[in-house]
Amino acid sequence: MGKITVVGIGPGSLLDMTLRAKEAIEAAETVVGYHTYIRLIESLIRHDQKVIGTGMMQEIDRCRMAVGEAVEGRDTVVVSSGDSGIYGMAGLVLELVLQRETGARPVFGGVIAGVSAVSAAASVLGAPLMHDFAVISLSDLLTPWARIKKRVEMAAEGDFVIALYNPKSKKRVRNIEEVREIVLRHRDGATPVGIVTDAARERECKILSTLADFTKEEITMTSLVIIGNSQTRIKEGFMITPRGYENKEAGL
Repeated sequence: MGKITVVGIGPGSLLDMTLRAKEAIEAAETVVGYHTYIRLIESLIRHDQKVIGTGMMQEIDRCRMAVGEAVEGRDTVVVSSGDSGIYGMAGLVLELVLQRETGARPVFGGVIAGVSAVSAAASVLGAPLMHDFAVISLSDLLTPWARIKKRVEMAAEGDFVIALYNPKSKKRVRNIEEVREIVLRHRDGATPVGIVTDAARERECKILSTLADFTKEEITMTSLVIIGNSQTRIKEGFMITPRGYENKEAGL
């Protein structure tokens, strides 16, 4: 049996990839991933490595092929952007491995963490995640929209900073508007909102807006939206959520 490892390649730039991830990709015999992610690491891939790339919405087939490669004796890595354990392939690969009889399983090489999209976007904006935050995907392909709205409602009521993955697509344009309406029931319209598109990639773009107006800005599937909490502020072009050190020093 070969070994199968799930690797988070970071947000896009090789500079933001961990050394462990780089070494795992370079040591593998087979590299499996979504076409876009394969392109992000093509400079690391050798001519003697087998590459299996698939399109969007083919996650199960992709992971089954990866497990099959490992079963046939080839050390295999499955790559995901950001952190593969956050909306990535780690869960699916692990489930497929554990479904097999013990003697028919490839060696599971573990999950190699990567810099997540939310971390990358936050670093572009400044320091918006200095206090408790919730990460919510607005894609309703695998999760009912009613459940997603409930999660947004609870996060808004709890005054969490809210980071939104998959905020908008060509077909799914209304969801982000509904999220805005939900959060506005709990927060002032002047609450800062940061939008980072293609974080750590060549076309990286940063927009600072407000809860009242942020949906007027360009938002795509490669954007990550961070909605501040009641204490978040914009100062000199940076989005900052206070941690509370000032209050502690004041004895409050």
